[in-house]
Amino acid sequence: MESRNSADLARAFYAALADGNRIQLDALLHPEFTGRTAEGMPFGIGGDHDSPATMRRNAWGTIARHFEARVEPERFLDLADGRLLVTGRYRGHGKQSGAPLDAAFAHLITIEQERIKVLEQYTDTARWHDAAGPLRTILLDFADGVATLRLNRPDKGNAIDTTMASDLAEAATQIAERPDVRAVLIAGNGPNFTVGGDLGLFAGTAREQLPDRLRRMIDSYHLAIERLTSIDAPVVAAVRGGAGGGGLGLLYAADIVVAADDSRFALGYGALGLTADGGNTWFLPRMVGMRRAQQLFLLNRRLTAQEALEFGLISRLASSDDVEAEAATIAATLAAGPTRAYGAVRRMLRQSFETGLSDQLDAERDSIVAASSTDDAQEGIAAFVTKRRPRFRGG
Repeated sequence: MESRNSADLARAFYAALADGNRIQLDALLHPEFTGRTAEGMPFGIGGDHDSPATMRRNAWGTIARHFEARVEPERFLDLADGRLLVTGRYRGHGKQSGAPLDAAFAHLITIEQERIKVLEQYTDTARWHDAAGPLRTILLDFADGVATLRLNRPDKGNAIDTTMASDLAEAATQIAERPDVRAVLIAGNGPNFTVGGDLGLFAGTAREQLPDRLRRMIDSYHLAIERLTSIDAPVVAAVRGGAGGGGLGLLYAADIVVAADDSRFALGYGALGLTADGGNTWFLPRMVGMRRAQQLFLLNRRLTAQEALEFGLISRLASSDDVEAEAATIAATLAAGPTRAYGAVRRMLRQSFETGLSDQLDAERDSIVAASSTDDAQEGIAAFVTKRRPRFRGG
């Protein structure tokens, strides 16, 4: 395609994006379109988006939810490899913070059959974070290899609303992008871990607007769960009081769950005429068994801490006064362990429910062979031979 035509196509794309013209965007994007947004973007925006629909939902849609931003292309240059380089600036502001956004960008665009097949975004992600503003409902702290994520709506039972869902996605993204994080501790401020979704969203939203608001909230929350389950660092959860509904997804993302002996657990969807979110229908049958999961969903059964332990929903019990200290001790112990090996084990355990024995054996072989060449494996072997405690560094 001629350089002028490539630039004209890109200009039409930016105009359609600014107008939110989905019909025009569909006409301009190749059916096999892939978008690659800059790693480090806030709210989990960065990464690969493997279809026009995924790009609209997880990249452009998430940007629109959190920013008033416009794309201002300035220069168009045809490259020798056939791609088009577009440079310019994003300008606007964060919706929650009101802070200005002014970030340079470079887009590498691949055009095939007069449609955009690949869009690679490069931008100053720090400017986006500045415009997004601070976390509003989450306290996030990094110390000694442990990321502590604390839900902070104690007056609402740490109920998950749109803001908290966005903050969780942002916090999980920050955790995933920090190589110094070797364990994660999740807890809640106040008497409850989280009561689940904020019912105020349902009561305070017009019927015709509720589906869209709910979808936006759940997309952000599910992104947080996916990020927390995919990292190498093990996750520990400390539960006091109530843990319910979609909030159980944070327990599913954890590898070790320490619960107070007077804590309680429930789904509660049936009482509201709703179904499920937070990974409940995927994780729960695998953890407690299908028959127990059916009881919990259909009969709205509530579990005591002891029952949750017997069901396999949690790992161990502690007194309410000691639960966070015990969970923090476990997180510190894990932070001193072989992080990459932990990550491989986390992934293999979760995939084992979907994988045949032969494939799982292959995965174990490949994983342990790869692990054997890491610095931590060499340290562990040397420590075993010399009868000393290993000093793992996570590499």
